Amino acid sequence: MDNIDPTHLVLIPSYNPGLKIIETVREARTHWNPVWVVVDGSTDSSPVLLEAMAQEDTGLFILKLDRNRGKGSAVHEGIRAAQQMGFTHVLTMDSDGQHPARSIQLFMTLSKASPERMILGLPIFAHDAPSLRVIGRRISNWWANLETLWSGIGDSLFGFRVYPIEPLLDILNHQPFMRRFDFDPEAVVRLRWRGICAINQPASVRYFTPEEGGVTHFKYGRDNALLTFMHARLFVEFMIRLPLLCVRRCRS
Repeated sequence: MDNIDPTHLVLIPSYNPGLKIIETVREARTHWNPVWVVVDGSTDSSPVLLEAMAQEDTGLFILKLDRNRGKGSAVHEGIRAAQQMGFTHVLTMDSDGQHPARSIQLFMTLSKASPERMILGLPIFAHDAPSLRVIGRRISNWWANLETLWSGIGDSLFGFRVYPIEPLLDILNHQPFMRRFDFDPEAVVRLRWRGICAINQPASVRYFTPEEGGVTHFKYGRDNALLTFMHARLFVEFMIRLPLLCVRRCRS
């Protein structure tokens, strides 16, 4: 795609993704312009490969962080720079090829039609999806929906989504957490608390095997502990906000 969109961009946080990042970026660029990649302190060959791609593609911008800070921090740096460039919305997607680049255009169209909303991907799993990941997602989704009084979050963990930049940036500027794997679920809960409604749009997700070039940095123990701590924090805050949330829920 050649014409640069002035308000919406694709943002891909990336940490040691292997060669899958090249395919991911190429597919994203086929469907949108511009595409930004935030290299989150990667130590593999991906920064060199991405910089070579960017030299030949004016629709691709590479932002490099000096060390690995986590997905939430990478998105934070990306949207801060994007807002300074005049962008208002960002579609985030993973660098490992799991998210469907062919759905970018649809998600952006939905966002442009309802710019005040967030567009959340509703994952369609294939038969080979890891069962522990699917079960863990159901648990996190239940908590996220409780914390928002079941007000429209279809999936709290699927990172293929469009955010309005201004409210998300304000949240990140005032939160010491949501810098790593806890970013996606906490972002949608806090945006919902601010009255940002969601449009849930189905999208396919694919898990690649190591033989197919798949790379994962998800650690069951570490990241599930992080999510447990996150939901404990959010639940305490939810109880404080409950009267206001009930009033808003009744009005809606």
